[in-house]
Amino acid sequence: MILYYLLAAFLIATDQLMKWGIVQNFSLYDQMEVIPGIFSLYYIQNRGAAWGILEGRIGFFFLTTVVVVGYMVYTFHKQLQNSRLSGISFSFILAGALGNFIDRMRIGYVVDMLRFDFINFPIFNLADVFLTLGVSSMIIYILFFEKEEDNTSSRDIERKGN
Repeated sequence: MILYYLLAAFLIATDQLMKWGIVQNFSLYDQMEVIPGIFSLYYIQNRGAAWGILEGRIGFFFLTTVVVVGYMVYTFHKQLQNSRLSGISFSFILAGALGNFIDRMRIGYVVDMLRFDFINFPIFNLADVFLTLGVSSMIIYILFFEKEEDNTSSRDIERKGN
């Protein structure tokens, strides 16, 4: 279980290091093309959620993050972790939530910098990527693997009982 927390800590550090690098090397609204016409770095300060919704509601974000992360950690410890996929998913979700939480608490906004130039999509950061990957992999785990593991665990318990 400690490995999942170490993975989350590494991901958080990576997110925070990238944000620090952007703030140190870019002025607000500066852009640098990485792959012309496809992807660029573009520094903005997001005071809300995706697309800037709920702007200025830092109390709401604080409370929501504390409740959700608290529930996640409680549930993670309560459930037996037999699945590497669910543990890694947990690490990515935790890192994404805490990466943006740290920004909001430390500086009052989230540093965003990753931009797809070929589509009208919100500018985002690594914490957002981690959240998306974590939630997606957790959905895959729940839909395709959780039931199978429950059945396997039940059969193991039945065998030990006989």
